[in-house]
Amino acid sequence: MPKNTMTVKDFADKYKVSQQEIIRELNGQGIETPKAGASKIPEDMIELIDAYFDDLYTVEAAVSSAVAKRVSGSGDSGRKGAQKRSGTETVPQTKNAKGKGKGRADASGQAQDKVVRLTPPFLVKDLAEALGRKPNELIMDLIKLGELAGINQPVSEANARKLCSGCGYAFEIGSGEAPAAEKEAALAPEDDPALLRERPPVVTFMGHVDHGKTSLQDAVRHTNVTAGEAGAITQHIGASTIEYNGKKITFIDTPGHAAFSSMRARGANVTDIVVLVVSASEGFKPQTVEAMNHALAAKVPIIVAINKIDLPDADPDKVLLHMQQNSLTSEDWGGNVGTVRVSAKTGAGLPDLLERILMEAEMLELKANPDRKAAGAVLEAQLEQGLGPTASILVQDGTLHAGDIVLVGEHYGKVRTLIDDKGARVKSAGPGMPVKVVGLSGVPEAGDKLEVCANEREAREKAQQRIADKRGQMAASSGISSVEDLFSRLNSEDKNKHNLNIVIKADVRGSGEAIAQSLGELPSEKIKAEVVSNGVGPISEGDIELAAVTGAMVVGFHVRVNPGVNDLAKKRGVEIRLYSIIYELLEDITDALAGKLEPEKREKTLGQARILQIFELSKGPKICGCKVESGVVKVGAKARVRRSKELIYNGEVASLRHFKDDVREVKAGLECGIRLDNFIDFAVGDEIEIYEIELKKATL
Repeated sequence: MPKNTMTVKDFADKYKVSQQEIIRELNGQGIETPKAGASKIPEDMIELIDAYFDDLYTVEAAVSSAVAKRVSGSGDSGRKGAQKRSGTETVPQTKNAKGKGKGRADASGQAQDKVVRLTPPFLVKDLAEALGRKPNELIMDLIKLGELAGINQPVSEANARKLCSGCGYAFEIGSGEAPAAEKEAALAPEDDPALLRERPPVVTFMGHVDHGKTSLQDAVRHTNVTAGEAGAITQHIGASTIEYNGKKITFIDTPGHAAFSSMRARGANVTDIVVLVVSASEGFKPQTVEAMNHALAAKVPIIVAINKIDLPDADPDKVLLHMQQNSLTSEDWGGNVGTVRVSAKTGAGLPDLLERILMEAEMLELKANPDRKAAGAVLEAQLEQGLGPTASILVQDGTLHAGDIVLVGEHYGKVRTLIDDKGARVKSAGPGMPVKVVGLSGVPEAGDKLEVCANEREAREKAQQRIADKRGQMAASSGISSVEDLFSRLNSEDKNKHNLNIVIKADVRGSGEAIAQSLGELPSEKIKAEVVSNGVGPISEGDIELAAVTGAMVVGFHVRVNPGVNDLAKKRGVEIRLYSIIYELLEDITDALAGKLEPEKREKTLGQARILQIFELSKGPKICGCKVESGVVKVGAKARVRRSKELIYNGEVASLRHFKDDVREVKAGLECGIRLDNFIDFAVGDEIEIYEIELKKATL
């Protein structure tokens, strides 16, 4: 790692070259440097410069070594050897032989064959290394081709081909490497069937909001979870285990609210069996159909639990009909989808439901190897006070032990503590068991995969590689590819300057993800909510500072505000809003968006008047004598004057006179004198249209 401060002399000493050469190379890359060796390098450039010189001088040393070997092995000396050392003989060079960067060129003789092979994205730095040119030279060539790109930004395939052709190289697109996570999954060894043991089935409860998913599980677990949920609706993925007839079952509860679509999808993807909970009184609802589609896409068995059969208006046959209409045929009607009539309130049908789950699990023959390294998936992740980053993991294979070094998405760490669904600390968690992991370096994304690494170094290197891969993908998608693109983006930013910026802080990753997704789907072409930051944990001073810089409001969901933060928010003029129910949050944000829109202006016609005579006054401007033909004429109202149906004036009514009196308005059928603001070019027969502008609150 480079030091916090480095000078030109430090780089010269590190790579054993002269200070002048370091300065010359930096200037060649477009980096302005002082001419003195003791001058400091800007801190934000140290890591980039260090990586550049590391590539440059390491490869040059390797090329020099290869030349020396050829010289010593040829048996020729004197002039011929000197020629080789002076570079008169062509030596193939591949500058990025270390293999850094996602879009690197192959080091297997492409330069010799005059072929450059890169994998997308085609970064300027990698293309320059493959062609043996300075990045700033390629940037200038790209500008001539009408494309703007920095040293770490991608270029289009067409311009990459043109640049290679101009340097005498053919351009080929490499097949590329699979993402690190996919490669590791593909290399996972298959288990010996003799080592496999039966594991608990993972059962996900899905369905529409308030159809009784969590209450049904409460009745099975003999707990009371819904009493502690805001609005009596589930807003997280919850996992728990029970034992029935000597066999364990793992339950996963997913939210039913429309905003939590991605959570339901994750629940379906980690499960073995889906229990689709449908109210006997209401039948299928939008989220019921969506949950059913997630289960069908995951290709897992579905059991339909017809809940609330104790209600007076319960109609189980209506549920069977709705199933048929959605391509799910009940066994009662000759199909293959099991249905169980239950009541979470009275407990009726619960044993039948559990028996059906165990029967489906037995048919699936669910097995896993408990002796291998653990693999699992993140159900939820959060930042907890006193524990730091935590992740709720469903162990899918192997056994996870306290003390294991784990890699979860882009984060890693040593498992300090394992906490089961009942809040007890455990030493290990086997296949099919949900557990909370404490000890990660950061908060992973919901849905990330967990794997166990041999040591912390391996986990750190894999995490860094995943971060680099993600950064490359972001660079490829966010770059400005042309001058037209630049102006288009500037125009877009100007149009969106009235958008509502929001900083989201939620208790768990999944909730923040659901909120951001719902805000992005708010129906409005006039204004939209821009999520500046989406994090987990309490609202901190850093959130307020970010909101102040970006002009955002801070939205907290199931989180608290750290001490002193409210005072800072008042000083910086930042609004903080806290919520515990998602639909209330969405309603408030919708109102806030509408409040930022300019009011809609509507024109309302008040009356019409015709000029009958012009009066010249000794003092002041001319006054037109008019007759009000319809409506009313008011002082201060807007007025248009038309002559032969052509508009000649648009202004205001300055004053009105009825006989000798100044009045505020004159109604239809009466005569009056009208003086218009800054207009005296009247003519008999002109028509005056009187109107006013109404302001109406804008809607999305």
